[in-house]
Amino acid sequence: MLILESVSVFYDRIQAVKGISMEVREGEIVTLIGGNGAGKSTILNAITGIKKIQSGKISVGDMDITNADASRIVKMGITQSPEGRRVFPKMTVLENLEMGAYVSNDKGILAKNIERAYRYFPRLEERKNQFAGTLSGGEQQMLAIARALMASPKILLLDEPSLGLAPILVQEIFGIIKEINAEGVTVLLVEQNARMALKIADRGYVLETGNIALEGKSQELIHN
Repeated sequence: MLILESVSVFYDRIQAVKGISMEVREGEIVTLIGGNGAGKSTILNAITGIKKIQSGKISVGDMDITNADASRIVKMGITQSPEGRRVFPKMTVLENLEMGAYVSNDKGILAKNIERAYRYFPRLEERKNQFAGTLSGGEQQMLAIARALMASPKILLLDEPSLGLAPILVQEIFGIIKEINAEGVTVLLVEQNARMALKIADRGYVLETGNIALEGKSQELIHN
């Protein structure tokens, strides 16, 4: 479904991603794990068109999306919940959700996706008229994921959804990720919490300084 072939990414003269190849098959949860600076977020940003690649190819099915505009990639059904949440702090929860649906003018789909967001995250409905900047860290993470779902993605990219959250909230977020996947959304999950990520993923890649050091089924990696 999503294939990266020999992808390299540079920041000026520093090579952050060094010719990696990986794939995410339809219906899977695939996790990309590794320490700070390993290149995980850079890979997600390359897939979504935020960061241009210097060499290699990124494709979805038979479509080449290498260095395509980010807006086009969203319309193709790939969305991202970024590291650090990056909600719009001076907009309400509902307005943040509506921003996630900017690619569609269908009011029926908008209403359906808002209803789905509130089903996954009931606290967002309780706070729908509250400014996003006043939410707790966990609530902002819920909002970031819900906003990414508003464009009806086929592939959802999640960047460090557990970062800075209390363990009980981490359990809740990961449970919801499994629900989202069970309803037909393919997930690429970037995480430093390797054990938790591998518990819910089908397969995993371990990234070290821009290279894939290990790959395999999650149960194999969790015992490595």
